[in-house]
Amino acid sequence: MTNSFRIFIIDKIFIWHNFIYFYVMLFIQIASMGLFYQVSYKNSSPACHMSVLERGIMNKKTKFIVFLFVLVFFFSCVPKEEIKPPPTPAKIAVVLGAGASKGFAHIGVLKILEANKIPVHMIVGTSAGSFVGSLYAYGYNAFELQRLSFEIEKGDVVDLMIPDNGFIKGEKLEGYINRILNNTPLEKLRIPLYAVATEIQSGKEVVFATGNTGTAVRASCSIPGIFRPVTIAGKTYVDGGVVSPVAVNAARKLGADIVIAVDISGDVESSKPEGTIDTILQSITIMYSKLAAIQIANADIVIRPKVGYIGGTDFTKRHEAVLEGEKAAIEALPKIQEIVNRLKQEGRLN
Repeated sequence: MTNSFRIFIIDKIFIWHNFIYFYVMLFIQIASMGLFYQVSYKNSSPACHMSVLERGIMNKKTKFIVFLFVLVFFFSCVPKEEIKPPPTPAKIAVVLGAGASKGFAHIGVLKILEANKIPVHMIVGTSAGSFVGSLYAYGYNAFELQRLSFEIEKGDVVDLMIPDNGFIKGEKLEGYINRILNNTPLEKLRIPLYAVATEIQSGKEVVFATGNTGTAVRASCSIPGIFRPVTIAGKTYVDGGVVSPVAVNAARKLGADIVIAVDISGDVESSKPEGTIDTILQSITIMYSKLAAIQIANADIVIRPKVGYIGGTDFTKRHEAVLEGEKAAIEALPKIQEIVNRLKQEGRLN
């Protein structure tokens, strides 16, 4: 017998003990009053005697008052069931980190989550994470994303220019996103998407939740020195990885209870840069990996695909990146399922 059950039994005994005690005392009091009334009535003068009608009315009043007292006491003694508020539904966020062409690994992660019916209530994406996240949030399933990733070419999203605050304009990337999403704005995507960028003048993290999806993704992907910065409403934005390569803190602020973070910036030991752009991207990836470590500590689950050998502009290894994403997600799956099952038991997930 558990302590809580013992306490429950003792509490019930105490309540009913008080209830019975009240009835016994009430009976004794009424009996005493009746005896006193009989003695008083016999010893009193005839002039003081009540009529039969008056005594009947008095008895009815007395019984009614006693009945009210008993009723009030009864309801005060009956234990009341504690009404608990319904559990707050849990929100699971998938945070997709920055990493240029290594971002194809995000597709592999989403494939495993989807195949195992892990609910995703919001996506927070930085740079390549916002690119992949926008397609998934729109409604493409993970296998359709994989097909799209194998079909896309550099020329679809990269518009090289004479270096002027960057090598790439970014207009093609913006146009590609808007075209493939049928110009759906952020606020109307099937899954809420939050694209993380950096306001270059203040250095502040900015999370786009409404407006033109292509423009928000372009701003989030505008790697300094590679892409030309994006101007929106008079402010200039660059890649969100400058402040939040894996935006776990943003997900928490947006109401996420569980954060599944995908970090593709940490494995940088084996990739050798080729050319100016690759060298810049490799340097930025190293910086991102140091910054990411700060926020990753606040995630519930961290998935780290081993994509360090893939260059920042290497589209030829996209299939390998997807497979690495799958492998890393499968490793993390038992812990993810444990969390999901716990939330279901608590009534916070359907």
